[in-house]
Amino acid sequence: MTKEIEISYNENGTIDNEKTGTLIADLKSLFKAPVLIANALPVFVGFWLALHFTGGSLLASSKLFWLTIIGSTVLMGGALVLNNWYDVDIDTVMKRTQKRPTVTGNMSLKTVLGIGISMSAIGMVMLMFTTMEAAIYAFVGWFTYVIMYTMWTKRKYTLNTVIGSVSGAVTPMIGWAAIAPSYHLVPIMLFIILFIWQMPHTFAIAMRKYNEYKAANVAMLPVVRGFKMTKRQMFVYIACLLPLPFYLGSLGMVFIVLATLLNIGFLAMSIQGFFTKDDDKWAFAMFLYSVNYIAILFMLMIAVTLPIFQ
Repeated sequence: MTKEIEISYNENGTIDNEKTGTLIADLKSLFKAPVLIANALPVFVGFWLALHFTGGSLLASSKLFWLTIIGSTVLMGGALVLNNWYDVDIDTVMKRTQKRPTVTGNMSLKTVLGIGISMSAIGMVMLMFTTMEAAIYAFVGWFTYVIMYTMWTKRKYTLNTVIGSVSGAVTPMIGWAAIAPSYHLVPIMLFIILFIWQMPHTFAIAMRKYNEYKAANVAMLPVVRGFKMTKRQMFVYIACLLPLPFYLGSLGMVFIVLATLLNIGFLAMSIQGFFTKDDDKWAFAMFLYSVNYIAILFMLMIAVTLPIFQ
């Protein structure tokens, strides 16, 4: 039996901090806070780089900036909530998701569905006040994640990772398109980098949570094809990242050198996987590297385009 969310009060009329803390934890879990933040960064980078290459100013574009960032974050939050709503049966089986409010019953599925739909609609409307191109990219990301990935491929096909990667890869396109048309080489390369990076990143997670995905009957590559095939694919995808910094020469030599070093380190770690005797430990190291890799890479794009370096 599920129950609706509420703020609880003690007998003296003060807020019950324990229950309120539980509510906050539930909301963080429902919105997948780390994932939401990680997806907001590429939107900002896309917006920032579009301003840089068009000679725009963040201060002069502040209204458009907030519409883009808030609108895309709300829309992505709605998509993540809908994912929680639809995947409640899987989340009940998997240990890492058993504390989600959809599983514990702290939020009713009806409430979660309402939140997901409302946030998706609000975010979409906000983005339509930026540019139609940005709104289209945002819808593509939402549709790919909610419909194509969550409701169709996740449980049936190992290609679910490829489909899911599209939704994350369009995020910098949203930010860029809010400022200028996205047929520029830079946003296209950002899309490609994010798309390719998500593959080894997701495979590392799937390897670590192999038993959980298997129990939940989710068609992740390690479950269906095994670890050896997964490691080979991780190596191939990471190798595909190697030439990409050279297409971003407009960001300067410092960026090219540092991004290439990050790629070499990533590739070296993937090669290590062919010789490791502890797959779980290696997969965790790959996960940590992948998270730091993408954060450093995108923050580096901001750093090298700051006025003090121009």
